[in-house]
Amino acid sequence: MMSIVLTAEDLFDQVKKMPINERIKFFSLVAINAFQEADYTHEQVFGHLRNASFSAQEAAEFLGISLPTLRRHVQAGRLKPASIRSRRQLFTSADLKLLKHKMSKK
Repeated sequence: MMSIVLTAEDLFDQVKKMPINERIKFFSLVAINAFQEADYTHEQVFGHLRNASFSAQEAAEFLGISLPTLRRHVQAGRLKPASIRSRRQLFTSADLKLLKHKMSKK
């Protein structure tokens, strides 16, 4: 018996072709079953993001705040962009974690 091996890209292309109800069912199954076999550490799940930079929108989503609120944190000096490319601000995960920790103490 010959087995078929799909790459992540192939699988994603197939998922995009599914009817919306099947996609919802598929992602529900993934969400329910993805981490049942092992108890993963924070490092195992998010370690690859340690040195990542995040856009302002991504940073706001991570912090659970609106984009205008993120901008106010930047203007007040509570969060500093790691770099600015054109008008796009990028933030480090370490800085975002620190601000999230400070926000949770209030």
